Amino acid sequence: MAIHVRIEGHECEAEPGLSLFDCAERIGLPIINSCGKQGKCRECLVEVTEGSDLLTPPAEDERHLRGKFRLACRARVGGAGGAIGFHRMRWSGVQIFDAGEISAARSEAPFDPAVTRDGAVVLLDGEPVAHGAGPLHGLALDIGTTTVVVRLVDLGTGDVRATSSFENPQRFAGSDVMARIAYAATDGEGRLRSALTAYVNQAVAAFPCDPDTIYEVVAVGNPTMRDLFFGLDVGSLGVCPYRSLTEHELGAGRRSATSISADARRLGLHVHPKARAFGLPLIGGHVGADAAACALAVDALNQDRLIALLDIGTNTELLVGTRQRMLAASCPAGPAFEGGTISCGMPAFSGAIESVRLAGNGAPLCGVIGGGTPRGICGSGLVSALGEMLKAERMSRLGRIGARRFVLDAGADIYLSERDISRLAQAKGALAAGWTLVMRRYGADYGELEQLYLAGGFANSLDLGAASRIGLIPQIPEGRIQRIGNAAIEGATLALRSVTLRGELESFVKGIDHVELEEDEGFFQAFVDGCQFKPLSGTASERPS
Repeated sequence: MAIHVRIEGHECEAEPGLSLFDCAERIGLPIINSCGKQGKCRECLVEVTEGSDLLTPPAEDERHLRGKFRLACRARVGGAGGAIGFHRMRWSGVQIFDAGEISAARSEAPFDPAVTRDGAVVLLDGEPVAHGAGPLHGLALDIGTTTVVVRLVDLGTGDVRATSSFENPQRFAGSDVMARIAYAATDGEGRLRSALTAYVNQAVAAFPCDPDTIYEVVAVGNPTMRDLFFGLDVGSLGVCPYRSLTEHELGAGRRSATSISADARRLGLHVHPKARAFGLPLIGGHVGADAAACALAVDALNQDRLIALLDIGTNTELLVGTRQRMLAASCPAGPAFEGGTISCGMPAFSGAIESVRLAGNGAPLCGVIGGGTPRGICGSGLVSALGEMLKAERMSRLGRIGARRFVLDAGADIYLSERDISRLAQAKGALAAGWTLVMRRYGADYGELEQLYLAGGFANSLDLGAASRIGLIPQIPEGRIQRIGNAAIEGATLALRSVTLRGELESFVKGIDHVELEEDEGFFQAFVDGCQFKPLSGTASERPS
């Protein structure tokens, strides 16, 4: 008896023995691979959403995968009767927002890339690496825990030639950095790094350039993502005091900065044989190169006014201060606000509910990315839903809804349970504790913030009223809040274009005071208080004299 197979809204019948890869081909949906379905490249990752018991047991080639992940070429239909559902690692439909306004504002930034030309000779830091008359290209790479962005930049003009984004294939090891760190401890074959580089290479192959004309890659990410990319041991990031190997070496005097440089080809990247990969410096603890890149993008290095920069994600970073004094903290929010651990949660891809309004009769009105029938709810949709439920008194400050579920779309069976809301409360509690302790340490009231920058795709769709109502961001005039899109990729691009800015950034991050929230005696109370869905409040109790 044939099995009913559902793939991202498409359906087909599959007889026993057919692989999931074959099913996708039958429908006409391509799956990334480079070994011709031999199980060697391990690139054809899919996530099984239903009917996993109807598939053959994992093959030896799949022993490294966790959770619901399988290799499409190895997972075969094995049962008789029933339904199987799965989706590919997403490429199309990944929402990436350019940092338009801040990009324009930084148009006067220095342009002095490390890659230059002297006649027919291509130079990297003034040293010859190639001969020829072709173009000069570089890659800016933002390695997020959930999403990866790759940007092709013309280093002759500074222009952006192309941008690609995809779901981080390392998700097979877990949805948060601690899960990746734990996996890496037993990952003797470097599968996390090879999975990522394989997908980066797929993006490069689709770019309008010869890969051999790419001479430098500038990479950013949280410390775990950055260090995994460079093949460093990330074990020290999983134990107190949660510091990168490069941070330990800096403290011991064995390096001058936490930035890192490596041979790009040795990392497995399909670029010029003598190309360099450069990782921007870390700020401290789990506040990484992506936060440093965001600071560069908003020109925090030259800001005299009091600003805050918030990048909400699996690893949420908060920066508060001026160029004279800046504090930074990592708020361990986990993956909840990116859809992880939530019953109907999903990242901000096509089909995700991104906004919710309650009609006069209490019926939910949902906005869906790409339109059509929703397949889940993403972070901005979760914030919007919580804000509406709180405003309409359909949810208490403690997250109680008085029912097993709050249904958002009955036809698609999308809902929020009290368990989901509890997980979101804990994620918000971590962020609220970060706000409370950092502002207290700085000695400023929320009303003194002259500018709040909200970074990332999540922020671009965020309902500011709902976010302030539930205590995700301070209640300040909306005129002081600026959504800045993917500021991390913008900062990586600026660094790719300018060695001067790299040097300035390295000096700046050394002066940032990293606040280790869990070591603050007020953390537990701030966290517990922050788990309530209510506006942020607080006073400046530690203003420096």
